[in-house]
Amino acid sequence: MESSWQVFAIVSVLLFLKLLSTSIVQGLVRIKTKTFRWKEDAEFFTNSFPATDDHTIVATANGVFRNDLENIPIFLFLLIGYIQTYSWHEGTIIYSGIFIVSRILHAIFYFLHKQPWRNIAYDLGILSMLLLSGHIIHSVFLA
Repeated sequence: MESSWQVFAIVSVLLFLKLLSTSIVQGLVRIKTKTFRWKEDAEFFTNSFPATDDHTIVATANGVFRNDLENIPIFLFLLIGYIQTYSWHEGTIIYSGIFIVSRILHAIFYFLHKQPWRNIAYDLGILSMLLLSGHIIHSVFLA
């Protein structure tokens, strides 16, 4: 297996684990606070009626999760395009590393309600995708 594809495999797993960790936070908080929005969950876990609102941490985790789903799939598709254009191998590591760190920091700052740090972390991830995109275009047109 080519080393860029190995990096892609590791990046995919790390980003999956990042998404999974957010889901685990949601589940643990729901179980601990016994606040479930869906009737069947409330009946199964607490034998009660569903909650009208999510716990604050669960609502925040929903925001983190939505934001990740707006960014992570696009990054992975761009990374596939980058690898397919036989671009610079070290770039695969650099762009992926920046993106992963930015998504983790973004989640941390989102949970801690810290601005401007959350926005800076988000922008860092977008910057890595823009640089990756530019590198793809450069490889396509100058190859």
